[in-house]
Amino acid sequence: MPQPPTDPASPAGTLTGRIAFQGEPGAYGHEACRQARPDMEALPCATFEDTVEACRSGVADLAMLPVENSTYGRVADIHHLLPESGLHIIDETFVRVHISLLGVPGARMEDITEAMSHTVLLGQCRNFLRQHGISTVTGADTAGSALMVAQAGDKRRAALASPLAGEIYGLHRLADRIEDRQNNTTRFLIMAREPDHSRRLNRAGDASMLTSFVFRVRNIPAALYKAMGGFATNGVNMTKLESYMVDGVFTATQFYADIEGHPDDPAVMRALDELRYFTSALTILGVYPADPLRAEQSARR
Repeated sequence: MPQPPTDPASPAGTLTGRIAFQGEPGAYGHEACRQARPDMEALPCATFEDTVEACRSGVADLAMLPVENSTYGRVADIHHLLPESGLHIIDETFVRVHISLLGVPGARMEDITEAMSHTVLLGQCRNFLRQHGISTVTGADTAGSALMVAQAGDKRRAALASPLAGEIYGLHRLADRIEDRQNNTTRFLIMAREPDHSRRLNRAGDASMLTSFVFRVRNIPAALYKAMGGFATNGVNMTKLESYMVDGVFTATQFYADIEGHPDDPAVMRALDELRYFTSALTILGVYPADPLRAEQSARR
């Protein structure tokens, strides 16, 4: 795995031109960086915490973090990390997860007896692996598995990873788009040290804004029901509401929410004011344009 960034932080106000992601080069986070910020240098980091710290310390300008996958749901630990990161969401990007079977040069499809990848990716190719009688080997991550397969040079072992990983590590694509679900997509959030509430249009020129926040309700009967009422009565669409335990205490619950709109919109402003009345804590994590692919994903459902 990549080591935590050790470059000195840039002086205040100086941009590095880097965007940090978790994983080896060729990971899907790397692909997200190339897709959303093609003009920036992608900086690999060993963990999500290292990715956040690279941005927070000034080693990188931005951090790319996955938050949910259309097949497997939310990414573990990210919702705990976001409120504590000190960073702000400034963008989202959706990456279509195309999975390739990658073999060493000279390997043929009939040579492959086992495939290595992250456990989540292995679970996304069950039908293909069963059909071809290929056993699985769990690796630390997708791109890291591609690196290990390239280093081992065994024609019997392949990696399940992105086409980008195959390109980087000199592996041959023996089969492409082998994922069981053809709409398999991961949503990433782009984080920065400073918030940006100034934008009102997305890349497609649509006035589609999102506001993400976390909150804890007051200890009164029906507090969550009452807190949510303001969004309903003001016609504000809530696209996500998730709960998770705080500090390992069963009675301490924090909620993460995404809503459509900008805090300066009158309806959103009224809904948030009502929410504050029923909460003991409310933190806005980011205000950002919706990725144009969001509407496309919704239309497929």
